[in-house]
Amino acid sequence: MKFRGQYRTIILAMLLLATVINYIDRSALSIAMPFVTRDFHLTAGEKGIIFGAFSIGYAVFNFLGGYLADRFGGRRVLTVSMAGWSIACGLTAAVSGFWSMLLVRIAFGMGEGPNASTANKVVNTWFPLGERATAAGISQAGGPIGGALAGPVVGFLALSFGWRAAFLVMALLGITWAIMWRFLATETPAQHPRVNKAELSHIESGQEAVKAPTGQKVSIREVITTRAVLTTGISLFCYNYILFFFITWFPSYLVDAKNISLKDMSLVSSLPWITGAIGFLSGGFLVDAIYRRTGKRMFSRKVVLVTSLLIAAACIALTGVVDSVWTAVGVMTVAIGLLMLAAPAYWAIIQDSVPRHQVGTASGFMHGLANCSGIVGPAITGMLIQTTGNYASAFVLAGAVGLVGSLILAWFVDGTDRVLEPKPASVC
Repeated sequence: MKFRGQYRTIILAMLLLATVINYIDRSALSIAMPFVTRDFHLTAGEKGIIFGAFSIGYAVFNFLGGYLADRFGGRRVLTVSMAGWSIACGLTAAVSGFWSMLLVRIAFGMGEGPNASTANKVVNTWFPLGERATAAGISQAGGPIGGALAGPVVGFLALSFGWRAAFLVMALLGITWAIMWRFLATETPAQHPRVNKAELSHIESGQEAVKAPTGQKVSIREVITTRAVLTTGISLFCYNYILFFFITWFPSYLVDAKNISLKDMSLVSSLPWITGAIGFLSGGFLVDAIYRRTGKRMFSRKVVLVTSLLIAAACIALTGVVDSVWTAVGVMTVAIGLLMLAAPAYWAIIQDSVPRHQVGTASGFMHGLANCSGIVGPAITGMLIQTTGNYASAFVLAGAVGLVGSLILAWFVDGTDRVLEPKPASVC
């Protein structure tokens, strides 16, 4: 597949950049938390609650954002989402303690909530079936790239100008993206003057993976209760438990348990994100390559996802019981690389399971259900650390949750439960 010379390359580059900014902003507090803790004298339990507060707004607006993207279009929703979370990011610089930080983090999560499901909607609109896993992988690879950049960028800004300045710089970057996106994107390829007939024909020729039942309106309830959507959401909950555990607590683990300096932490914590970016990019290509070779859509998704998540879960559990800081960072680096390798398959499964006009809604529901883990996971981790006085049990629990996620998807998702044909009427 060749994106070069095609306008959808610009769209994909903008989606990639949006996710980079998303994860720099999202990870910024984790990097800045040692500085924030020093200023506000936060306990481990309070830090866990603050970390989890992000997902209160985030999980709700995952679903709402996906639904709005189906109704009003990805271009509009992404513009508002980026502007909203950037403003909330900037307001972080004005907090004065635990409660104001809690409220700002909820608002920040609300702004970021629509991003992933809306980006998946844009990919579904702008790319044919055979390119979607690759496009989703490239788009979402911005997450680990942003996570890798967050350590050195936020660490440098916090050490040089104070942690509040770091949030102001990130806010300005996001607002700039929103303005650019408004001018560069359209809701559909057919509306864009720079999309030529050949590219438009290529995009439209392979659009539908699932067709809506003829003459029958599929309700939101039917979409979100489809076994593939519901089960994938539960599996992604387990996946995101590990991800939020890593995003929120790994920097503090390096400082508190392994006694490395704040400066070294901001650099070392970037290493797992670098392999994560490689994993995300490779996962999309690998899924599409297996699909082209075998012609089996669901098999190509599951074989990559289940295998990667199983090994990642084992590595996460192991990280908490090793002694050397470099061994811990090395094992965590492998874990995050494999975790991200699995990620594009989740988005591809959703696109395989529902009609295209409901991809945003289904993606948002899956993502919202999954990100409830971000509410409970960081808080549970904080309580475990505060109760036990160490991080080992928190790492083992995260690994166990990942194991459950891989087994659930392997067992219950087989590609047969899709919104394809209307149910036959009963015969009297």
